[in-house]
Amino acid sequence: MEERDECFHEFRENISGVNVPESFTYPFYYVPHILAQKAAEQLQGYLKELSVKSDHNFGIIPGKEGLVIGKMFGVLVVENQQGKLGFLSAFSGKLANSNTHKGFVPPIFDMLQKDGFFRKEEEVLNALNREIELLETSEYLKKLQGILEQTTQNRDQKLKEIKGELKAAKRQRDQRRKEIKELSEITREEIEEELRQESIRGHYILKDQTLYWKGEIEKSEKKLDDFLQEIEMLKKERRERSSQLQKQLFEQYNFFNGCGETKNVIDIFLPTAAGTPPAGTGECAAPKLLQYAFANRYKPVCMAEFWWGASPKSEVRVHGNYYPACRSKCEPVLGYMLEGVKTDPNPMLENPAEGKELEIIFEDEYLVVINKPHEFLSVPGKTIQDSVLTRLQALYPDATGPLLVHRLDMSTSGILLAAKNERVHKHLQSQFIRRKVEKRYVALLEGEIKEEQGEIELPLRVDLDNRPHQLVCYEFGKHALTRYKVLERKNGVTRIHFFPVTGRTHQLRVHAAHNSGLRAPIVGDDLYGTRSERLCLHAEWIRFVHPVTKDVIEIEVTPDF
Repeated sequence: MEERDECFHEFRENISGVNVPESFTYPFYYVPHILAQKAAEQLQGYLKELSVKSDHNFGIIPGKEGLVIGKMFGVLVVENQQGKLGFLSAFSGKLANSNTHKGFVPPIFDMLQKDGFFRKEEEVLNALNREIELLETSEYLKKLQGILEQTTQNRDQKLKEIKGELKAAKRQRDQRRKEIKELSEITREEIEEELRQESIRGHYILKDQTLYWKGEIEKSEKKLDDFLQEIEMLKKERRERSSQLQKQLFEQYNFFNGCGETKNVIDIFLPTAAGTPPAGTGECAAPKLLQYAFANRYKPVCMAEFWWGASPKSEVRVHGNYYPACRSKCEPVLGYMLEGVKTDPNPMLENPAEGKELEIIFEDEYLVVINKPHEFLSVPGKTIQDSVLTRLQALYPDATGPLLVHRLDMSTSGILLAAKNERVHKHLQSQFIRRKVEKRYVALLEGEIKEEQGEIELPLRVDLDNRPHQLVCYEFGKHALTRYKVLERKNGVTRIHFFPVTGRTHQLRVHAAHNSGLRAPIVGDDLYGTRSERLCLHAEWIRFVHPVTKDVIEIEVTPDF
């Protein structure tokens, strides 16, 4: 009798009437197939129980103790060798401080094995960390820093006193020179020589004191530098051991693909721009799932990943929502693993603007105002050239300068301003920079906002591991400020006006969706909320001063939602 695979889960719901997809999910932009949705719902039912029983605190059980950590989970619908459909499940990283849990596929390499090289080296690194921390917080270090600081202050005070005395002595000498003008020449020369020698002695005193204090400071610096060098040597050892450990760890990550081949993660990343894998590569749910499927001769059918738990402080993650695989860690790996697997085409390579026209809503000999459709690039992308800018360049071949004065996200519709010559462009852009241009957006939000109006101030930066997503980051983020006013609440949806004071990438989308913002993603937001027919965000009104006529231009375009 064939041994049962505890990682292969049968569907509890009857799926006999569901059509199996002809190609596998493109993991970086997708709508989950109904089979993947049913698998995810079945897993989520189990996770509701796990959230109560497990030591891991997902942040969805009020009052539960422990550090709150939401998790990305994944399901992979597969067909076994008998032609039966089922699904595999996985989580990203570790869960409850373990890589292995019953019912979930194992890690590609379990670095948390009790007697494994990783744990042993981790203990060494932890010991180094403790030693470095002890030295950096030691009283002896504080004493050495205090001595150097005090010596520097003493030097500055002493030299200041001497210089003051020398200036006073110089004033006295100058006064005495005035007083000896009536004396005989011989007497004046004797006194002048005496005054000169006094000046020389003063300068030697300053020089001697300067050299003395220089030596005292050098002694203090030497003692401090020797101690800091000891810390730096430990840090160097830690860096070298960490690098070696990471290399040794990556050597264990050998990925299968659909052609039956195997490649190490180091070789997979070699031709990429980064050249080396980021830390944590191979620990996400998607590669774990595919690895287990290939290892056990299951045919991948479709997949989906979803977030379970409270949102992190920096990212926007909504409990239960589906998300694509991350780019920096997973794109090269999954690109290799899916070789030999018929996969859905990359929709990001398709031109979303095909068949759409630009509506010109205002034009004169100096500028033009466009109503940009949603899913239409403002400027050319990496793979798609068609955009508002390229359309304008074709429409106005004699125009000079950069044309577009500002941009809108591809998914955002509404008013875009363009200049027909460089002087007008410069003037308009200056108005934007000085925040003299007034703009208003209208949006639909998932949820009914309680406040009538207010401000959202959350600094933003790009997520380097998952472009083009933005993160809230108080350390490196750029200041971002949005004012808002609620227009209507109806059927669980809020219609709202946004007044962006700054113009950061995805500012309105993140400020709407983030836990520290309105906690209500914009309807149709495929990055920070739930994908639907369109992103319901529209730049509907603008007011600016015409660079040539000096008239105040005010334009409004009503959205189609």
